[in-house]
Amino acid sequence: LAAYFCFLLTALGVTAGAHRLWSHRSYKAKLPLRIFLAAANSMAFQNDIYEWSRDHRVHHKYSETDADPHNARRGFFFSHIGWLFVRKHQDVIEKGRKLDFTDLLDDPVVRFQRKYYKSSVVLMCFVIPTFVPWYLWGESLWNAYFLASILRYTISLNVTWLVNSAAHMYGNRPYDKNINPRQNTLVTLGAIGEGFHNYHHTFPFDYSASELGLKFNPTTWFIDFMFWLGLVTDRKQAPKEMIQARKERTGDGSA
Repeated sequence: LAAYFCFLLTALGVTAGAHRLWSHRSYKAKLPLRIFLAAANSMAFQNDIYEWSRDHRVHHKYSETDADPHNARRGFFFSHIGWLFVRKHQDVIEKGRKLDFTDLLDDPVVRFQRKYYKSSVVLMCFVIPTFVPWYLWGESLWNAYFLASILRYTISLNVTWLVNSAAHMYGNRPYDKNINPRQNTLVTLGAIGEGFHNYHHTFPFDYSASELGLKFNPTTWFIDFMFWLGLVTDRKQAPKEMIQARKERTGDGSA
């Protein structure tokens, strides 16, 4: 249970934080929530918020081209993990320089996390998940380290990578059949709502990254709860009329 709780914090640091807040600016968050999401993002240990958001914006701008950091047209392995083992394609560097990322560094929370990223990762990703179970209920350090820290970290990495790989290769395309990203139920379950990927690439500004309704999207539920608490404002949404018109014009007819 402790490991799964840490997994949820890790996931929110990526999905609600680096992805929907800082990469896409799909909603606004007040300082306490931004601090929480930055800490959770350090627990994720997937590069700091600035680097994660920078790469993700380049991915959206140049999706499935050589300028895409994890171009799915280069195969499942490359888009899942291989891109992290090789030098970035020159197009990623050259075209990435043309995008504006100044808004990210205008946020003092992003600057602070970037400055102290290594120490925050050690604390959030490894020390706290290991020592809290040991201190609070007498779990062995061995179990706490390998379950709540290492196993949880490994699973969270692969779940995130599946959004880049599986959700760009397997599934239907009800919103735009002309792009690679797909709707993938398994990725949605693992990545707490990030698998509605054909929708997300069609309407990247939408804070829900999916059509609202009874769909499984814990990240959206979290953002809505923060809105209820007064910590979130300006949630951006695609109007139903826009969604329906896009389905009829470019969708594959699967929904």
